[in-house]
Amino acid sequence: MAQCGSSCGPGYKTPLDAMKGPREELVYVPCIYRNTGIKKPDYLSTVDVNPESAQYSQVIHRLPMPHLDDELHHSGWNTCSSCFGDHSKVRNKLILPCLISSRVYVVDVGTDPRAPRLHKVVEAEDVKKKCGLENLHTSHCLGCGEIMISSLGDPEGNGKGGFVLLDGETFEVKGNWEVEGQAAPFGYDFWYQPRHNVMISTEWGAPKVLRDGFNIEDVAAGHYGRHIHVWDWTKHTLIQSLDLGDDGLLPLEVRFLHNPDADQGFVGCALSSSVFRFYKAEDGKWAAEKVIQVPTKNVQGWVLPKMPGLITDILISLDDRFLYFSNWLHGDIRQYDITDTKQPKMVGQVFLAGSILNGGPVTTLDDKELTSQPQPVTVKGRRLYVTTSLYSAWDKQFYPDMIRDGSVMLQIDVDTDKGGLTLNPNFMVDYGAEPDGPVLAHEVRYPGGDCSSDIWI
Repeated sequence: MAQCGSSCGPGYKTPLDAMKGPREELVYVPCIYRNTGIKKPDYLSTVDVNPESAQYSQVIHRLPMPHLDDELHHSGWNTCSSCFGDHSKVRNKLILPCLISSRVYVVDVGTDPRAPRLHKVVEAEDVKKKCGLENLHTSHCLGCGEIMISSLGDPEGNGKGGFVLLDGETFEVKGNWEVEGQAAPFGYDFWYQPRHNVMISTEWGAPKVLRDGFNIEDVAAGHYGRHIHVWDWTKHTLIQSLDLGDDGLLPLEVRFLHNPDADQGFVGCALSSSVFRFYKAEDGKWAAEKVIQVPTKNVQGWVLPKMPGLITDILISLDDRFLYFSNWLHGDIRQYDITDTKQPKMVGQVFLAGSILNGGPVTTLDDKELTSQPQPVTVKGRRLYVTTSLYSAWDKQFYPDMIRDGSVMLQIDVDTDKGGLTLNPNFMVDYGAEPDGPVLAHEVRYPGGDCSSDIWI
């Protein structure tokens, strides 16, 4: 945390100040049992990432949730750098929305960071009754002290991109953020930039079709998204919807540049394996253009003859120099220099797993990027932590071995000068060796905040 006495609140004054913060010693990782065949509740694992610790690269605590089949997914904070100037705010609660059950778990990580405890459960019925929303995803704290959570759908399983507001002190459901009748057709992620009076939200698909797996026919039927939505931040109204077309199918993770004056950012489109840059045009409206395309691979031995990269999580470094993303199906992590945001240049790539590894069931017939299939890795600067699970229903469909063996958490060393990614062979958390059986680990959250959670206003 920033060292400024009682005059500041949580986090850091600027993104560049955040880069100077102390090295992390713990991280929190949601672990999911839904779709694994193991009837145990999901839990939050605490991992020791201090190289000087005797418990380095180990799960040191597990906090089980009180219910089954929640599908923990992404997490957020009760407060972050958006409240830096408010000394009454403390970053001490982790917010865990549930993708399937629509509950929200509030976890106390302040009393004992090494052994988090459950603070409150916000029941799905309360969210449904007060907001008409279900299937919750991204959580962000707001500068006013409230917590905002995006939704994928309505109580009938149809797409509905609305937003739930929680009181930042009591964590009671206050109602919808968006003006009545202004919800987007689909929802998923969001990021706001108050200095431009704007928020951008993205689309996944209708919960009723994605709940149990992926069917390519549902894309053509219009059950999955291809738009990003522009919102008036102060009026809470939808002012633009940008159709990204067939090159922008399933726009998931969205990130503005961290500089709060910036009027541009990036969104990763999963199914089309592309990254779009969105920006404020000269006429004051918002526009988008494709700036990265990962080529589809022609393959044999897979469910389809063409395999997309399936871009999942994307991150932007706090100094706005590098963009990182994961190709979940191909199995690689990429680093791009975005000094010129219109022309990103790949400067780092590392293969960790994926469906095209040499010796596996899939044969690559035509590859525009690689001369041979990547070799499997054996695992005994700056750091990037990655987990291999995406979403339990899709894990089960595309990586059945992960359901059987569990997922892993790995660490990548990052060259933040010239660019470059290298797998750290000495760090691995094997979630296949958990006490209650193999589990699916998804997403990582740092106790002091990180580039995917904090927004500066």
